[in-house]
Amino acid sequence: MEIERKFLIKDMPELASYKSRHITQGYLCTDPVVRVREDGDSYYLTYKGKGLLAREEANLPLTREAFEHLLAKADGRIISKTRYLIPCNPYTIELDIFEGDHAPLIMAEVEFPSIEEAEAFTAPKWFGEEVTNNPAYHNSNMI
Repeated sequence: MEIERKFLIKDMPELASYKSRHITQGYLCTDPVVRVREDGDSYYLTYKGKGLLAREEANLPLTREAFEHLLAKADGRIISKTRYLIPCNPYTIELDIFEGDHAPLIMAEVEFPSIEEAEAFTAPKWFGEEVTNNPAYHNSNMI
């Protein structure tokens, strides 16, 4: 189960001290969501169920060759972004800076172990509008 809240960014934090990685992903299907992702040197096929704050998610590892084969079959555009990992104890903020057609979108996601913790979370002051319940901000709807 994936439980996460999503936010747009009001004020960009200084990112130089945080780890980052490049992510490329394409969608084989959007209902249900079936995605392939290259995340650094790792490759995945992901299924995501319906939902906004909480939804089923399953990841299966792929080889690079399988990823490239499936990415060529993706519907619509490919999403590319740089993801920064920012500690926000006890959580981690995943700050995504989108590239290409999706630039200049910048969005933060925070994952939680329970719905109760997600609902109790107080966002940092540099976060802007919360878009958790806006399906337009699901990556699968941005293609």
